[in-house]
Amino acid sequence: IYCAHLAADVIFTMKADNAIGATLIGRAYLPVSELLDGEEIDRWLEICDDNREPVGESKIHVKLQYFGVDKDRNWARGVRSVKFPGVPYTFFSQRQGCNVRLYQDAHVPDNFIPKIPLADGKNYEPARCWEDIFDAISNAQHLIYITGWSVHTEITLIRDTNRPKPGGDVTLGELLKRKASEGVRVLMLVWDDRTSVGLLKRDGLMATHDEETANYFQGTDVHCVLCPRNPDDSGSIVQDLQISTMFTHHQKIVCVDDALPSQGSEQRRILSFVGGIDLCDGRYDTQYHSLFRTLDTVHRDDFHQPNFATASITKGGPREPWHDIHSRLEGPIAWDVLYNFEQRWRKQGGKDLLVQLRDLSDIIIPPSPVMFPEDRDTWNVQLFRSIDGGAAFGFPDTPEEAARAGLVSGKDQIIDRSIQDAYINAIRRAKDFIYIENQYFLGSSYCWKPEGIKPEEIGALHVIPKELSLKIVSKIEAGERFTVYVVVPMWPEGMPESASVQAILDWQRRTMEMMYTDITQALEAKGIEANPKEYLTFFCLGNR
Repeated sequence: IYCAHLAADVIFTMKADNAIGATLIGRAYLPVSELLDGEEIDRWLEICDDNREPVGESKIHVKLQYFGVDKDRNWARGVRSVKFPGVPYTFFSQRQGCNVRLYQDAHVPDNFIPKIPLADGKNYEPARCWEDIFDAISNAQHLIYITGWSVHTEITLIRDTNRPKPGGDVTLGELLKRKASEGVRVLMLVWDDRTSVGLLKRDGLMATHDEETANYFQGTDVHCVLCPRNPDDSGSIVQDLQISTMFTHHQKIVCVDDALPSQGSEQRRILSFVGGIDLCDGRYDTQYHSLFRTLDTVHRDDFHQPNFATASITKGGPREPWHDIHSRLEGPIAWDVLYNFEQRWRKQGGKDLLVQLRDLSDIIIPPSPVMFPEDRDTWNVQLFRSIDGGAAFGFPDTPEEAARAGLVSGKDQIIDRSIQDAYINAIRRAKDFIYIENQYFLGSSYCWKPEGIKPEEIGALHVIPKELSLKIVSKIEAGERFTVYVVVPMWPEGMPESASVQAILDWQRRTMEMMYTDITQALEAKGIEANPKEYLTFFCLGNR
């Protein structure tokens, strides 16, 4: 359990598992001061009521031990070497012998600038995400698995007139239908926006086209399942309603079978794409992020602008630019992405339509390295995610089994939160700086100032912002320079005056305030006259 909290006690809370609400049974308290020496605690604690009075003679047995960050051998050591074994206690372990192709945005034109020199004297050669996904889907012979927050059938993946491809003018929907008609198993898990209602022609609050996409593939060989954020069996009725209407599936994955790079082989391998770019409208963009110039070319049929109610292509824009990253994975890590899809399909996909790869073992090679360990281009890769037992099949049933599988549990929930653990490990390993890009930056609400709100009612409890500020504080106390750079939009996607966007902006402000307070207090304690923005600074990207 990763902790980044100001606390006097470790509190153990016991509640009754009711359908509506959860009745408090009592709490047990262990003073933090008794943990700080790092010795193991193994004792019975009294269970108390709200007034900290004992509830009869009831007790709870606890066993725990505290380890300070300075006990971590990787603390503030930087990347170090390839011998790093990966983030511990996770569902997916680190894989060796992999290859990774990184993408910036959906496309990169031939005249990409600036030239970026590499260590071997060559220049960086940019990769093109949607071109590679088009090729991967086109060349698949056995399976195409896709997940998305949104998948729009009317987009085209190939749009650069200087880089045409045979059949590149086909829409994504037609391409998938064609591959399915050729006998390729095409399975799709698209987030079901419960605010969209097909019968009433409502597109939903998020405009994801989910109903439209499902209707498009109905009666075809493509199996498209609208996949809601189903709660698991542990929540109350109110919690279940909140989860199904307010939370999303955010994975963006494509898994295909692909020819081996060696010429002449009939065998095939698994190739996976994962990252931040959905296969939907508004995502095609280049490093120029044009607002107006492309409205009569590559964005003629793909105008997307959810931030301004009156903006339209007929009025000349502007379109919303889209900046994100993605990756292509080869080797054992590609199979982890495939297994993630299989877990989700078995839980929410309905009929068992997954390709039985054991029946194709003579065609599709098993997980195996694609690079030699001594190759300077080899990658060690680890897959992280945020998902629970309501969306993934095969999670263990007991807390003990969950812990052994690298999962966490609470109130009968089994959760994979390895992506948060990966953030924490990276922050704690950092030596000189941290750079973060995200559409949102809020959290650690347990440390926000209570002005105008009750922080305990805000569910942004993850520890990332507090981990960052504590990291900076540790560097100030050690007399070392360190800076965290954070890039966020001026506001997240949506109408800036809307209640949801305003709430997010307010929470981001409170997060920043909390972090700058920590930094200011640390500077004052050391008698250092410096601007806190030298240690933590925020940027937003713009174009005109």
